[in-house]
Amino acid sequence: MKPYNLLFIFTDEQRADTLAAYGNTNIQTPNLNRLAQQSTVFERAYCTQPVCTASRSSIITGLYPHTNGCVGNNRALPASIPCLPRMLAAKQWITGNVGKWHLGDEIFPQHGFDEWVSIEDLYIAHYSHGRDRNARSSYHHFLVENGFQPDRGDIFSREFAARLPEQFGKPAFVAGEASQFIRQHRNDPFILYVALLEPHMPFFGPRDNQYDPRDVSLPGNFNDPPTESNHLKSRLLQRAYFENGFEGFPLKTEADWRRLIANYWGLNSLVDTHVGRILATLEECGLMDRTIIVFTSDHGDMMGSHRMLAKCVMYEEAVRVPLLIRLPGQTRQQRMPHAVSQIDLVPTLLDLLGQPIPDHLQGKSRRAVVEGYTSLAAEDIFIEWSGTETGVLERYSRDPMPESMVEIASPAELERACADPIRTIVSADGWKLNWSQMGQHELYHLADDPFETRNLALRTDLMPTMEALAAKIRGWQCRTKDTCAPSHAAP
Repeated sequence: MKPYNLLFIFTDEQRADTLAAYGNTNIQTPNLNRLAQQSTVFERAYCTQPVCTASRSSIITGLYPHTNGCVGNNRALPASIPCLPRMLAAKQWITGNVGKWHLGDEIFPQHGFDEWVSIEDLYIAHYSHGRDRNARSSYHHFLVENGFQPDRGDIFSREFAARLPEQFGKPAFVAGEASQFIRQHRNDPFILYVALLEPHMPFFGPRDNQYDPRDVSLPGNFNDPPTESNHLKSRLLQRAYFENGFEGFPLKTEADWRRLIANYWGLNSLVDTHVGRILATLEECGLMDRTIIVFTSDHGDMMGSHRMLAKCVMYEEAVRVPLLIRLPGQTRQQRMPHAVSQIDLVPTLLDLLGQPIPDHLQGKSRRAVVEGYTSLAAEDIFIEWSGTETGVLERYSRDPMPESMVEIASPAELERACADPIRTIVSADGWKLNWSQMGQHELYHLADDPFETRNLALRTDLMPTMEALAAKIRGWQCRTKDTCAPSHAAP
């Protein structure tokens, strides 16, 4: 009997609450809604670090970023760290990677994948020694073949690609290439990773007029920007978005935010259309009963929550992601309300594929949960921040800080805040502690305050709770050999 196929589809920067399965019926995502109706829906799925490279490294290796070395953007995943294709005990599957990689040497086949289709040329400066810096992505060649000329020297910028007619955009290209892979290997067991860039910035595209900004609902914590009780980085980020907007979008008024969010909704619908094409190809090839399907994202996006944008913070909107797993032939939905981490994806998928689970993995298999033999137990979830990239630090290394930001922090304090390592626990009993090396801790009780509007870290009566949560973080650090040392001053 042939082993099952695996189709792993993931987006970039998609909040959990962009699908009907997570409560949003305003965004039109019929294909993903249909998939969710036939899947296990993990209602509270968390990434391991809210930035692209770090999160992707965990998704593909089953290791936390501090273990695999990808602690921030544009760190190359070492060749010695195995990805899922190299963990297979037998070479039974054809393996393919289509789309964004962001784990080093972007356009070059690596880490056990047999076939490789690339879409990004922005990482040339980060290629390893000996790589051909004149080589270009599969998508670049597709655009040239269709008569387009590069707009940024000899590469196509993301902004250029986002303004193209939909049939020439990255989602359509990725869906076409993924569908071609499926058709070509319809008679072979395959493992296919499909990574779309959208709804990641630049936050515009061919669906900008799909939603009227007047119909957009603002997040429930839109009017709760960070205060002096919150981490300095969050306060600086929020102020920077207010002062500067984002890549041509002003972000001062509710109307400004509604315009941007409407674009973001359009990008989510764009993704859905082309994910639907891939799923339709599976059906066309008669493979829905032979294929495990996963849909998720690498991290979320603040998109107006606390009047902030993007990721790189530990708020729920940045660290939570959609996660759907459909088993071959599954026709009914099951929902899992307790928290789960993407660190569990690799062991779960290996188990579902009938493969042994290597001892070095740091997550656990959820096969029994997905197959319906047991419910998901309430467990502690751990998230880390070890990077420096926020966009703010980079901007103010070039441009002077406005007075309103200097009032909050000096340039030196800005740099320190952006690089402050954070270790977060979302506990089984509903507490969330962001443990800061600077000592700027945050404590929330998510059951009572799901929008994280009240930092309880300074309440003396909750110091025993914070100490117990910090002890759990230290235990996790010991188990995973994390050498980061957050402040011991408090708690």
